[in-house]
Amino acid sequence: MRLNLKIWRQAGPTNPGKLVDYVAEHVSPDMSFLEMLDVVNESLTKKGEDAIAFDSDCREGICGTCSLVVDGVPHGPDRGTTVCQLHMRRFRDGETVTIEPWRAKAFPVVKDLIVDRSAFDRIIAAGGYVSVNCGGAPDGNAIPVPKVAADAAMDSAACIGCGACVAACKNASAHLFMSAKVSHLALLPQGQVERRARVLAMVAQADSEGFGSCSNEGECEAVCPKEISISNIARMTREFAKAALTGA
Repeated sequence: MRLNLKIWRQAGPTNPGKLVDYVAEHVSPDMSFLEMLDVVNESLTKKGEDAIAFDSDCREGICGTCSLVVDGVPHGPDRGTTVCQLHMRRFRDGETVTIEPWRAKAFPVVKDLIVDRSAFDRIIAAGGYVSVNCGGAPDGNAIPVPKVAADAAMDSAACIGCGACVAACKNASAHLFMSAKVSHLALLPQGQVERRARVLAMVAQADSEGFGSCSNEGECEAVCPKEISISNIARMTREFAKAALTGA
């Protein structure tokens, strides 16, 4: 396959960026999208040009590190997958493909296709945890958890924090990410002690980072590689209202 690529190049956070044209040749349909970029970078390196900077780690859809907008869609056209799981057989020979970084005030561009997502880390640090005393691990069955609650908590905990929800939202909202974290802890007995303080702190931190409000249009759910449900946002809204009213 031969593909025409339009790739966002930006030297640094304060530098202007632009789309630059490249040609990817001898692309196998069995390659992943990131492997295709590796081939392009190898060609650039051989010519003495600066390689395209992009994030990747596990390349198995687990870590959420890969973060590309492909033809206007975070993680590309395949539903329920990360961009590292996107394969080149999804594209046609000779097709033009546009590749951009996440677009959000809270995710500043570091270089090219890499953005700084440490805002998510600060939201988690604000309250996305359960405080416990250090010591031996308790028995797994010491605290009974109803199966319905356990299943719902696991569905929410599946969030990998990639930031696709932010990139897809016209307001750059982090509500799906936050609500997944709030929900999976609020549904478990271990998370009850800090339940109200947690949601207030996490929402306040998200606001301070510059994330926008939820538009309630569902773009976040549509591009989420783990298909996290927007019902979590409704749960987080209820949690926040209760916490705000009780002054927790």
